Parts: sequence; C-alpha cells; structure tokens
Amino acid sequence: MNRLRAKDGGCPWDLEQTFETIAPYTIEESYEVADAIARKDMRDLKEELGDLLFQVVFHSHLAKEQGLFDFDDVAQAMTDKLIRRHPHVFGEAGDRTADEQNAAWEVQKAAERKAKARHGILDDVPVGLPALTRAAKLTRRAARVGFDWPSLNEVLDKLEEEVAELKVELAAGDAEKAKQELGDILFVIANLARKMDAEPEDALRGTNAKFVRRFETIEAELARIGKTPEQSDLAEMDALWNKAKQAERAQ
Repeated sequence: MNRLRAKDGGCPWDLEQTFETIAPYTIEESYEVADAIARKDMRDLKEELGDLLFQVVFHSHLAKEQGLFDFDDVAQAMTDKLIRRHPHVFGEAGDRTADEQNAAWEVQKAAERKAKARHGILDDVPVGLPALTRAAKLTRRAARVGFDWPSLNEVLDKLEEEVAELKVELAAGDAEKAKQELGDILFVIANLARKMDAEPEDALRGTNAKFVRRFETIEAELARIGKTPEQSDLAEMDALWNKAKQAERAQ
C-alpha cells in the first residue's frame, strides 16, 4: 500500500482514491465474500477475504496519510471493543447464556451510543446498508424495546393490509404513492423475516439462485429443440418453468 500510494512511482489510480471513492468497492467486496460462502467455494472465499482485507488496509492507509489513525489503531480498537463486550470471557462477569449475552450486548451498545452522543435507539443503524438489511436491523432494534407485533399472524395481517393499499394506488394510477406502498410492503416483509428468525437478504439470495437455476433449465430445454427464449412465448416458457419446479421438488 505504501508503494501504491507513493507520490513518486506509485499507481496513478490508487493515488486518486479517497474514502468516498473506495467505499463502493468495500461494499462490493463484502458481497463477494458472502457470495463465495453461499457457493461453498472455499478457494474463492480465501481470495475474496484477501480482497476485503485490502479494503481495510486501503482505508487505514488513507487515514494514516491524514494523521487520523493507522491499521494498528483499527486492530486495537476492535480488540478493545471485543474485550469490553465480552466480560463473561475476558472479565469476571461469569458464564452467560446466548440470550443473556444478547441482552448484555444491547446494554453495552446503548452505553457506547450515549458516549458517542447517539441517544436514539436507531441512531447507529448504518444508512449505507442495503435497504432490506437495514429494514431488518431497524425492526430488530425497535423490537428489543418492545415495539413489535406479538406474533407472526399480526405481521401477516399487516402484509395483507399493505398489499391492499398498493392495489388501491395502482388502480388510481398514482405511481408515487404506489412506490411508497411497495416500500411499506418490503418493510413488513423484513419484519416477517425477523419474526421467522431468517435474514431477508439470505432468503432473497436463495430465491435469486433458484430463479437463475430454473431459467437456465428453460434455456437448455429450448436449446434442445433448436429454439431460444426470444423465439418462445410466455406459455411455453411457463410450462418449462413448472416442469423444472416439479423436477426440483422430486429430488
């Protein structure tokens, strides 16, 4: 990193980068780590973790150049946080169950938010998260202080209510209000995922993979009879989709 950012002989592209320009790459590398895990490709995971580590090095180096902090400071801050949040491991708090640790974790994080002048329950849920992930985190945080539906049934009822409201706006032709209602539906779905103890991004990622797998089957079946999707129609492709679906369920 020192060589890449060297004023004399460094890489022109690396020299132009800032925290803001590198941030999108950091997010992208995080997703590529998750993708390698989903594919159970450990060789790829090793490489992607290296790419993600490089992002940490890059940001730390930029901070060092500005006299803010360096890589060692980043590692030390993480070490201090882990020790502070695990007194049952590193201190004298005694053994804890997973639920007790979750409760203690929230108390500790609340104290940390207060120290950072972040007093709201939702203050430190990052705005830059993918919207569905952030929705799940917002609802999880609110639920911890009692702002939650009692059971799954109430969430399902709310989902039906929001779908009905979307239909009204679609019928009225109000595109902006329809978009807002669609957002409400997605937010309720994030809540539903939390109540089911499922990560919405994981659930959707699985469905994305299923869609790709089944559509590739459609393409293969059409190719077998000398056709492409462009030469087919919805009825034919839908029939092939259902065939692929039934084959998967039979496995």
